Amino acid sequence: MESRAGEIGKKMKVMVAIDESEGSFYALQWTLDNLINSLFTTSNEPTIQGGLITLLHVQQPFNPAVYPIGPGGAVVESVRKARQETSAALLVRALNMCNDKMVKAETVILEGDAKDMICQATEQRPIDLLVVGSRDLGTIKRAFLGSVSDYCSHYAKCPTLIVKQPRELLTKTS
Repeated sequence: MESRAGEIGKKMKVMVAIDESEGSFYALQWTLDNLINSLFTTSNEPTIQGGLITLLHVQQPFNPAVYPIGPGGAVVESVRKARQETSAALLVRALNMCNDKMVKAETVILEGDAKDMICQATEQRPIDLLVVGSRDLGTIKRAFLGSVSDYCSHYAKCPTLIVKQPRELLTKTS
């Protein structure tokens, strides 16, 4: 029975949504610590040949009309470059976390509304489990801002795991 569980785990594809929040990185770390080792290894040794994590980052849509356009669109190009660098830095941090646990990962950057793009990505890729962090917004903020994790739990085409940070960590990072 144990080897069968290892075979199933090796085929599992997990997607973790990453943004600038510590909640998303906590969700990734929790996944690496608690889920990946139990699903992707058949022995006590970590394996890089196990499953694959897809690290997904969604950028907000770029609207050049909001930014003043200088000569030759230099400001617009500068904003685009800064957004690419921010996305790259987030994903490098996430990739390093995966590498530390010897887990293979691929990165995907999409542009659009986060909740819609995350759900769309689960439709377009063979994902077995979506992992998202929780910002623990509270009732009022959630009503105005909406909850990406709540939306994904209802509309993603695969099971969704919402990972919440422990309260003591929330007060330290706030």
